[in-house]
Amino acid sequence: MVETKRLGDIATYINGYAFKPDDWCEEGLPIIRIQDLTGTSYQQNYYKGDYPAKIEINDGDVLISWSASLGVHIWNRGKALLNQHIFKVVFDKVEVDKQYFVYAVQYNLENMLSKMHGATMKHIVKKDFDNIEVPFPTLAEQKRVASILTYAKDAIEDRKQQLTKLDNLVKSRFVEMFGDPVINPYNLPVVTLGEISNLITKGASPSWQGFSYTQDSTQTLFITSENVREGYIDLSSKKYIEDAFNERQKRSVIHKGDFLINIVGASIGRAAQFNLDCKANMNQAAALVRVNDERIRDKYLTMYLNSDKAQRMYNSMKSDTGRANLSLQDISNLSILLPSIEDQLDFEDFVKQIDKSKVAIQAALDKTQLLFDSLMQEYFG
Repeated sequence: MVETKRLGDIATYINGYAFKPDDWCEEGLPIIRIQDLTGTSYQQNYYKGDYPAKIEINDGDVLISWSASLGVHIWNRGKALLNQHIFKVVFDKVEVDKQYFVYAVQYNLENMLSKMHGATMKHIVKKDFDNIEVPFPTLAEQKRVASILTYAKDAIEDRKQQLTKLDNLVKSRFVEMFGDPVINPYNLPVVTLGEISNLITKGASPSWQGFSYTQDSTQTLFITSENVREGYIDLSSKKYIEDAFNERQKRSVIHKGDFLINIVGASIGRAAQFNLDCKANMNQAAALVRVNDERIRDKYLTMYLNSDKAQRMYNSMKSDTGRANLSLQDISNLSILLPSIEDQLDFEDFVKQIDKSKVAIQAALDKTQLLFDSLMQEYFG
């Protein structure tokens, strides 16, 4: 039977420093915050001055974010300084394979979520973190397990990159056929989204209407901006609302073929077509667009709504009143380049062929992800 150890007995966890805005500079060492680890940062801050040696990080250091967004990361962007809410892991207690440790912590992140405290900013208490137990085999076995998991993880990343390359191929084909939509070099006719649509609307918050979410999947699927990705509807995390909500919010009942465009927050401009045969409604963070014009094809419009041209229009229109947003009138005013239906059909055929390749790669990706998850369960469950 494999021995287990508490995370607190495996390593020392050094918290970052609470840098204040007055400490920030435009040069010096980067100050690393949780958003810098998760890739959601839009501004890099620096510090130039004396600092405790313990908060310095370098390539290869293991970092654990323990507040707001739990995660484990291996740092690889050079010398920097840690802000608060992040542990630097120092392996000074036992001999441990660093990559094995990362997988062990990663597996326990979901368990850690149930131990988070705080009303305004959720965080994990250090003693709870220290007391989490993980399997701790011999160093040789740790290396073997880490090698197997890394092989599977690399295969997952390879397949994700293949999907990204195919998406980029479609984008390149779009520009090749229709020109850069920003400058419209082929002088294509222009219409507004409102001209080719017979409905542009949005939903409402269920709580405002006196409704609650339900676990009953026979009820109405509820779509939010989180579900609307660039070109597809992501239902990896589903929400449901009582069917009665549809009676209250008839106008925002989603039909198969409707387009959804995010109009609030950081995801403004993400657009996708809803292609499911099911009951569905939505909240106010996305616009519903029902197109009714034979001059426009779905594949072309989906790509156009996510193009650089559309993003520039969204950015020029959005209002920053506390939280960036677009109005339904803004969506209606979006200008749409209108190529010939024959060219749109040619583009559609090309996308269909690419989609066939994506389906095969996605199936392989799902299979590999399932293998990785089962291995994580076997080694750490």
